[in-house]
Amino acid sequence: MYEAVCSRDARFDGAFFFAVSTTGIYCRPSCPATTPKRPNVSFFPTAAAAQHSGYRACRRCRPDAVPGSAAWNARADAVGRAMRLIGDGVVDREGVTGLAARLGYSARQVQRQLTAEVGAGPIALARAQRAHTARILLQTTRMQAAEIAFAAGFASVRQFNATIRAIYAATPSELRAAKPGRFPRQGAVGGADGAAGIPLRLAYRGPYATAEVFDYLAARALTGIEEITGDTGSRVYRRTLRLPHAPGIAEVSEQPGDGWLLCHLHLGDLRDLTTATQRIRRLFDLDADPYAVAERLGADQALAPLVERRPGLRAPGAADPHEVAIRAVLGQQVSLAAGRRLGADLVAAYGEPLETPSGGLTRVFPTAEALAGASLTELGMPDSRRATLRTLAAALSDGTVSLDAGADRDEAEKALLGLHGIGPWTAGYIRMRALGDPDVLLTGDVAVQAGMRYAGVEALDAEGWRPWRTYAMHHFWNTAADRRHAPAA
Repeated sequence: MYEAVCSRDARFDGAFFFAVSTTGIYCRPSCPATTPKRPNVSFFPTAAAAQHSGYRACRRCRPDAVPGSAAWNARADAVGRAMRLIGDGVVDREGVTGLAARLGYSARQVQRQLTAEVGAGPIALARAQRAHTARILLQTTRMQAAEIAFAAGFASVRQFNATIRAIYAATPSELRAAKPGRFPRQGAVGGADGAAGIPLRLAYRGPYATAEVFDYLAARALTGIEEITGDTGSRVYRRTLRLPHAPGIAEVSEQPGDGWLLCHLHLGDLRDLTTATQRIRRLFDLDADPYAVAERLGADQALAPLVERRPGLRAPGAADPHEVAIRAVLGQQVSLAAGRRLGADLVAAYGEPLETPSGGLTRVFPTAEALAGASLTELGMPDSRRATLRTLAAALSDGTVSLDAGADRDEAEKALLGLHGIGPWTAGYIRMRALGDPDVLLTGDVAVQAGMRYAGVEALDAEGWRPWRTYAMHHFWNTAADRRHAPAA
């Protein structure tokens, strides 16, 4: 880790943090400041752990804004599930007891496991997240500090002021007035009045195959809840979001910045900022580690050319796990275009209308509760397919199938397979996208088989691709698409 700090290796940003005892500051490994002496350096697995130990964030490298560790996406144990739930804002909404209940453990067990693994308990982790949300609101809106305190999830203005001063060594007023020359990496990232929504720079590590991600989302966009505007290379993906307090709209630009994607969030309730941000990060797979993926998949002789052709290929996840599950059932045994038409019909018939439509965005995807007892006759599907859809919706609404950020992936897949009409492909697809599992390979998928055939890859090689088989599958999908669109000889 110290060698990574000495070489300012950005590949490890978010994987760990280092703190300097002589300055009381913690940084990301790529911090451009003078490298400290080894005896003065301590290492922490999370920013919250460094803050919990009394260190404040570096003003040059802004370590609180780095991509999250890819380990929390890959890990399926209680700690990985807890980290995903905390990122989704569960502690702010439901407290530590709510987090523990979702995980099936006692609050004391959750505290002990998180402290042992990541150096901070759930309250400290949520506190660090609230501080980051508050900084964004301070620097991108004209909201009063008291309003920001409660929107970010703080219990009081006093707690808000104390936390900001402890983490950033600055008062809320000083953070708001920060200029690039004074706080170089903490300057405002958008218009101060927030008229264009709350502007965010969503950080990622390594290369990012933006075009492939936008192509994937564009091919599946549903009229009413999603739209893609602009030409290839400068597209904007827009979608509605169902959030805990009020619906919202997210806009993400295809043109990448220096290690980040520009996003604007239009929220009905600012308390949803943290949750909305994390869901867009999962949708765009922004916490992935492309270096680890390339190292493992590139070691396969047949896969190496595919990895080299598309550096930084991502595996899009879900902004709404229930939505992905329902759309997966709609798309069973039909073409992609037919699945989109069915999805658009479903949204038009059962989606919740936005109070104020925005461009082509007019509705929020229907809830599982709304679909569980619906006739679904408007979709023109066979009775058996409608029955499967209602069965899934009922299972999602009553908790028989849990797809929240902290769901146990094995248990969720087992529960899905127990529902009449859902087979291995659909359950695997839901596990891959709704639960963000990076190690799914749908060997029965026709496009995957075509891509493997074109690449000269044997299925028996797949064990060597763990735990990144989902990314291998995306390489096969893109390879098959290349062949379909190649000009005739």
